[in-house]
Amino acid sequence: KIWIFHGFYAEEKLVGNLASMSTSERIKAIQKMPETMKKKREIRNKVLKEITKKSRHHSTQLPCCTQCLQGTVVSFRRFGNSLSEYFHLLQLWHKTLKIIGAKFGTSVLSYFIFLKWLLTFNIFSFLINFSFITIPQFVAAEPNNLSFMGLELFTGAGYFQQTVLYYGFYTNATISKIENGPSYNMQLAYIFTIGIYFVICFLILLFSMAKSFCRNFINPQTYSGNASKLLCTWDFNVTNEKAVTLKQKNLSTQIKEDLTEVNREVLNLTVTERVVHIVIHLVSWLTSLGTAIAACAGVYFLSINNLKLFVKGHKNDLESQAAMLVLPIVTSLLNTLIPFFYSWLGHLESFQTPGHQIYVTITRNIVLKISIVGILCYYWLNIVAASESQCWETLVGQDIYRLVLVDFIFCLLGSLFGEFLRRIIGTTVCVSLGLPEFDIGRNVLDLIYAQTLTWIGILFSPLLPGIQMISFSIVFYVKKVSLMMNCQPPRKVWRTAQMTTSFMFLLFFPSFLGVLSVIGVTVWRLKPSAECGPFRGLSSMYAAVSEWIKILENYTASKWVVWIYHNLITSELFFFILSILVLIITYLYWQIIEGRKTMTKLLHKQIINEGKDKMFLLEKLRALQRAKQNPSAP
Repeated sequence: KIWIFHGFYAEEKLVGNLASMSTSERIKAIQKMPETMKKKREIRNKVLKEITKKSRHHSTQLPCCTQCLQGTVVSFRRFGNSLSEYFHLLQLWHKTLKIIGAKFGTSVLSYFIFLKWLLTFNIFSFLINFSFITIPQFVAAEPNNLSFMGLELFTGAGYFQQTVLYYGFYTNATISKIENGPSYNMQLAYIFTIGIYFVICFLILLFSMAKSFCRNFINPQTYSGNASKLLCTWDFNVTNEKAVTLKQKNLSTQIKEDLTEVNREVLNLTVTERVVHIVIHLVSWLTSLGTAIAACAGVYFLSINNLKLFVKGHKNDLESQAAMLVLPIVTSLLNTLIPFFYSWLGHLESFQTPGHQIYVTITRNIVLKISIVGILCYYWLNIVAASESQCWETLVGQDIYRLVLVDFIFCLLGSLFGEFLRRIIGTTVCVSLGLPEFDIGRNVLDLIYAQTLTWIGILFSPLLPGIQMISFSIVFYVKKVSLMMNCQPPRKVWRTAQMTTSFMFLLFFPSFLGVLSVIGVTVWRLKPSAECGPFRGLSSMYAAVSEWIKILENYTASKWVVWIYHNLITSELFFFILSILVLIITYLYWQIIEGRKTMTKLLHKQIINEGKDKMFLLEKLRALQRAKQNPSAP
């Protein structure tokens, strides 16, 4: 009786404490209770009854306005919760990603999550450029007198030259439809939209990397062990039969991945075997680097010949337009075939874990693709910009458009010939090969390469993110169908929680930082074309900002903008201090992360010790109960 009384008193006290908490704190406290779902519901209902009693008691003392205000707040809160649940159901490809994760594991799932993230990134880019650059240009646009032949969809030339797709079509005038009314400076709109967009991209990438790093490296679930994942992660709200089966597969795959990490075997190799492995790795790296250098040399010489052909014999006939496709086709061929060679080298090296093989393959592919992009950027900024072309910016935009389009076509063909034919061969001609596995390294680097081209081309073709948005959507569905029909789950199951973080880091460096260098050189150093584009007649694109600041110096109300420009934007000291502050904040953040990791480990040990103590006491109580039931037992 005393035990029952103490239990009842403790539960009443618990209900009273929960009723005094805020809604979010109360929900978190109930979720963390080591009780069954039935018991948690009972406690929640008791708490709600207690809150209702208190609210009724207080409602007699509160004025009518306060009661109305409280009712309005509760209604808005319920509306917000229902709205968030609705948006969660509308999440893009939510069910598809669950199916892929359950069947193929987190390694393959990380590719599709990264693809989805890039798609949302390009949607954001397209909306910004279309809103602040393209729509104002429609107001001042002149009619297009060129005829459309159809081949322009592949070459990007001809009819598209006189459209909002390229830099050269945009005006350098101040747009104003009403006399003495508000005007729109196209030069400032163009450079500020691009500049602010890249600043936002920089912040989003940093935030995404930090968030992914915290979730995958510092999350307390990392140290929770396999027992808690097995016993505590089931969601009892899932009642649909298909959802239950999918959840079981997903949980089973996660436990297999964790057990693979725990039971990883360390190979004890002899000295001779180690020397052979080192020689194989060295030869593979030398071969891959030599292949990358040869590919870059071929792209460079081909681009020089392509420019000569374009400048000397520039015509709108089919032959001249088809000749423009030689450079993107050869570049895409190299970017498609050489990664297959790198994958073969990875299998030849016989890495201990699939993770090591994927990271090495990714490194080799990033060296190849970034080197090719670097050669193309040198060709555009040093050779095309100094050529006799009337509008070199449009020429660069057309080159990037063709590269993006042909790369997209080769990506689709890679799924057909690289995976579909491989499945046919593995199931009919050579059965010992079996079904192919999804090549994560090659496919991820294809995405990073395509996004790098899009970032470079935004300055020369503002609507390029819209084209990439469509291509990424098609790639997602094609890759999903190819994965389900042609590929098998990885033979070696392994956990890849950190892989998404690695993908974002590769997108940030060297891809995004390299693009910033290219955009910086173009804006500050290169002279714009004299006959086209919003910056015609200026010494550089950045000169538009300098001239705008000179105009603002004549207005007293704009003195603060001039002061910020001279003392912050153009000050080396300001950026030096800002860099030091960023380094200090990064160091402090890293120390906080290390502290959280240490505290999480200590908390985990404490939870384990408490669990052991509770199990020991429970065994003692069971032994006492058995002794009472059977006193004659020893």
